[in-house]
Amino acid sequence: MEEMQNRLEQLFQGAESDLAATDPEWVGITSRFSQGEVPGASILTEKERMLCILSALLGCQGLGEFRHMLHAVLNAGVEPVAIREVIYQATAYLGIGRVHDFLTAANAVMAQHGVTLPLPAQATTDAGTRFDQGLAKQVALFGEGMAKVQTDGPDARRNVNRWLADNCFGDYYTRTGLNDQEREMITFCFLLAQGGCENQLRGHTRGNLGVGNDKARLYSFVEQCMPYIGYPRTLNAMNIIDEVTAQAGQ
Repeated sequence: MEEMQNRLEQLFQGAESDLAATDPEWVGITSRFSQGEVPGASILTEKERMLCILSALLGCQGLGEFRHMLHAVLNAGVEPVAIREVIYQATAYLGIGRVHDFLTAANAVMAQHGVTLPLPAQATTDAGTRFDQGLAKQVALFGEGMAKVQTDGPDARRNVNRWLADNCFGDYYTRTGLNDQEREMITFCFLLAQGGCENQLRGHTRGNLGVGNDKARLYSFVEQCMPYIGYPRTLNAMNIIDEVTAQAGQ
């Protein structure tokens, strides 16, 4: 117990909360579970585990816990650029309205940790290349059918289909700072934490399988998010993993 307490104090150094004084039982239960039992079941790297948690907190709009957890992520040595890329990419899946306050909060925590802002730019596209490179990334991750969406899709969806290529993929997925495997991982976590995104979660389960995040890793993503999103969304995500991997013969 003392070893666990020392670890938590080191990990969450800089985080401030009154809950230890007002609700010590709740803090004890949630801390032991989320920072002891659940990490002990992980097959992920510590960086992957931390990025899953931040992504889930963005997805479920857990701003207070996001701010609290970000201290731990920085204290664990996760590079600020990777953290920022998680927040930036969340914009495509959550929208500006739900990401703005998280970005502001993250900048404040980073400043508290002595991180110099702005961080180095990671863009690899510009106005003239974002569509072609975004579409190429879509095709690489999800197959040749993505190109046909642009040519054969319904006219009424032409704008959104183009924006998926040039904005979602061209503006975000083509950035450096995270690799394809990490970007599909965090997208999966954004979606499972939101709830109500089952069709998109199916697609990104397939996308994760395509970049090497197999069934065991997908389960571990969900498990590490579970303390922050609850059991119903966890079980829904696992059902989708089972469904998609069975279709894929895995």
